[in-house]
Amino acid sequence: MSQSTRSSKPLRVLKPWFFPLACAALYGVAFLVDPDMTADALRACGRIFTQLWLPFCVALPMMILLNRYLSPSLASRLLGRESGPKGVLLSTVAGILSMGPIYAWYPLFKSLKDKGASSFNVANFMCARSIKPVLVPVLVGYFGWKMTGIFLFMNLAGAFLTAICVALLCPFGGHGEQSPHGSPGRSARHT
Repeated sequence: MSQSTRSSKPLRVLKPWFFPLACAALYGVAFLVDPDMTADALRACGRIFTQLWLPFCVALPMMILLNRYLSPSLASRLLGRESGPKGVLLSTVAGILSMGPIYAWYPLFKSLKDKGASSFNVANFMCARSIKPVLVPVLVGYFGWKMTGIFLFMNLAGAFLTAICVALLCPFGGHGEQSPHGSPGRSARHT
């Protein structure tokens, strides 16, 4: 084993801890400068964590299950370019039923993209999240059935149109994966 290999191994082990340790050190310095403001900042971090833990607890097992059981060919079949209306329906329903902040879902979207999901279906999922079934009764209570129906229809139409624009401007997934030169076609790993 060479000297450089032995000296770089501790750095590789510590590398994932650099950012958390740097944050802790900054909080330590901030606590020395202004303890009250630092305590307020830590409480704000705690509130953010309590808002994020449930979506992460939902998204993490889904990612594990997807990575374990969803092959690229199945993802491409369910959510790829050739998935057709079934893929649109699946991405719409998944978007409507998803909960939590959108950024908690980004790792899942990346995983789906890597396995062959189309940009259309990923964008449709993201946009369909604006419809929340638990809020429909509240909408009906405040605005009535007519406005609620129009609002929900327009949200779905907007999600569909946005997904079309994203698919046209940023194609990936299925057999039309983004090539290194920016045009849809065969990816670099297939050439």
